[in-house]
Order: sequence, then C-alpha cells, then structure tokens
Amino acid sequence: MQPHTDPQPDPTPASVPASPDVTGYCDGSASAPLHAAVATAMDVAQRQCWGNPSSIHTHGSMAAEAMERARLQVAALVGVSPDWVTFTSGGTEANHLALEGLLADRPAGRLLISAVEHPAMALPARRLGQAGWKLETIPVDGEGLLDLQALEVQLRQGADLVSVIGGQSEVGTLQPLAAISDICHHHAVPFHSDAVQLAGKVPLAMGRQGPDLLSLSAHKFMGPKGVGALVADPALPLSPRLLGGSQEAGRRAGTQPVPLIVGMGVACAVSLDTASEAMERVGQLRDRLLEDCLKRPGMTLTGPRLQRLPHHISLLVGTPQGEPLDGRALVRGLNREGFSVSSGSACAAGQSGDSPVLTAMGIPSPWRRSGLRISLGPWVSETRVLQLPSTLDRVRRESGLVRATDLRASS
Repeated sequence: MQPHTDPQPDPTPASVPASPDVTGYCDGSASAPLHAAVATAMDVAQRQCWGNPSSIHTHGSMAAEAMERARLQVAALVGVSPDWVTFTSGGTEANHLALEGLLADRPAGRLLISAVEHPAMALPARRLGQAGWKLETIPVDGEGLLDLQALEVQLRQGADLVSVIGGQSEVGTLQPLAAISDICHHHAVPFHSDAVQLAGKVPLAMGRQGPDLLSLSAHKFMGPKGVGALVADPALPLSPRLLGGSQEAGRRAGTQPVPLIVGMGVACAVSLDTASEAMERVGQLRDRLLEDCLKRPGMTLTGPRLQRLPHHISLLVGTPQGEPLDGRALVRGLNREGFSVSSGSACAAGQSGDSPVLTAMGIPSPWRRSGLRISLGPWVSETRVLQLPSTLDRVRRESGLVRATDLRASS
C-alpha cells in the first residue's frame, strides 16, 4: 500500500489571470510593466532576505544589507548621498511626508503650489489650508508651464515651501525645475517636486541644481507597486507622519518591505543604465504617433509640443465638426481594440466633473472631459502602436457621432 500523502496545492492561484499582451499598452504614466530584472531580484530577496532589517542577527543583517544597496541605487539615480533617501509606500506618501513632515508641526505660514498639481499634493495642501495655512497657487500658461514671473512676485512676500509637479501626468508638461530652484533658493525657500513621472524618463538633479525634496514612485518606471521614496536634504527638519519605530532615520516608522525596496533599487539601476537610450527610441516613436494623430480632424494637442515628457501624448478628441467626445468612452472603445490608454490622471479616474488641470490651462468647459492620454514605454510594439490613430478613427466612427466621410485618411 502506498503511504497517504496530502495533495499539494497549485502554486499559481486560479484567481490570477494570465498576463495580458503589453505590446499595445499605452498607459505607462498610470503604471509600467514590471521589468524582468526587477522581478528576478525581488524573487531572490523574498526567498533570502525575509528577516527584519532592524534585527542584528544574520537574517536581519542580510535584509538590511539588501535594503541599503537599494538605497544607494535610488540615491545614484538623483545624484545624492544615500542619507537623503527615505523609503515610503509610494509617491502619495512621499508627497504627504514632504508637505506635512516639513510644515504640519509649525505655526501656520504660507505654502505655494502650482495650479496643475496631482491630487496627491493638491489635497493635502488644501487640508493645510483648512488648518490655517495660507495656500496660494502659482498660475500656469495655456500649455501648463509655470509662470516664473508670478512665482518671483509671490516669493517676495515669503513662503515656507514651494511645491511644483515636475512632469504633469495628464498633459505631459515638463516644468523648468532648475529655473524654479534658482528662484526658490534666491529667496531661501525650500522647493519640493512631485517627480513620479520623471524617473526613468529624464535626468534628475537635486540640491543647488534642483529641488530640495523629490517624490518618487517605483511602479511608474517598471518597479513594483507599494514602494516609493522621498529624497530630501537631511538638513531639512522633517517630522515623521507615521509613529511607532525609529526606522528610516526616524523619518518613517514601520518595518520596511525589503523585497519591494530591492525591486525599486534595481528599477533605478536599470533606469540609470538604459533610460537615455530607451527614451530616445520611445521619443522617436512618440513623435511619429503624434504627427499621425494631428493629421486627423478633431484631434488637438494639449501641453507643449517640445517641453514635455518624452513618452507622452495628450489630446483633446472631438468630431471633425468641432464637437467634443467623451474621453472615457474613447478609452473603453480603444480597450476593446487591444489598446490601453487613459483619459486624465488614473488617480482621478473615479471623480466626476471637468479636469482641474485643463481648467487651469484655460481649456473651454465642453472640452475638459474629452482628454485622451497616450503614454508609451520600451515594452510597446512599434508596429502595433502606429495602428492606434486609425483604430481611434474607427472608435470615433462607431461612437455614432462621426461619419466615415468626415475622417480623412492619412498616409
């Protein structure tokens, strides 16, 4: 008689679906696919570095060493020493730590943010305003670029912090961080930037040449979800928002998720090694795709043509007769055709009403819900992506609002 053995469970849960094809995935600004090297490093860390990094025995030391290697990799991406890096659960927490960690325990003062901030910065800033802080927005022009002259004028009255999003996720605008930094430092005001859209896309600098505080999120540049970092000058008096331990040099309590941190470190290393070449290829593909889109009636670019994220296209989409179409309906139609795009920021997808970013840029009200964002990455298929404009024409036609004869074929 054979000995009785319990059946072994399938290591792959039945509820986990097969990974979909990413060659038509054009929503990298919402989240990027996990890089293969990141997945491998995280698997090793999960199996070998499971100890608590605060423990002083061998298992804890292995975890701590892996985490500190990752800290070095994050610091290298932005050109600072590792003591600038505080690991967080993502970009949202990093923004909160920058804003509230620097300001919440002070007497109410003055805070300046751009008019096109992500909700992860705009909403906690508004909460400080409700607590007595004087909150002012720095205006932008019709392309979403910060009004530097207005910032200069506003800073003559003093401020405790300036926060400007580095790369606007919805319309792709790249802000002149070096110029903003010069103005802020001239007035001796700390400067923070939400840079989650910048990492892995453009070079980053801090200190004299850039922000004093920078928020990063790993999943925006082919790292894992659930981990990010606030990179901040150690001289700044940041108070922790999470209490209960002395982790992260006392700036953020809680046992660190070492495998996620290892994944973020590898994503930073990959970006530092390959981002320039990869983004050059992606930028060339983006330009070809944009040129084709703009040939077609009813599509208008939002944000600047040149001073924008290299992987990013943002459009207002309407009928050839000038009637705006619903952006979310277009997203659903393109999804049925195998393309993943978005309408506005993914983090604001559940909100109703006009886009605050398009409102700040002066876009007329009927068009503020017609935005379409296409954001590429090194994972896409060139052949597949170049089919997107004609597919979008078909989706517009099938919406019932556009006649086939209205859509001019492009070469």
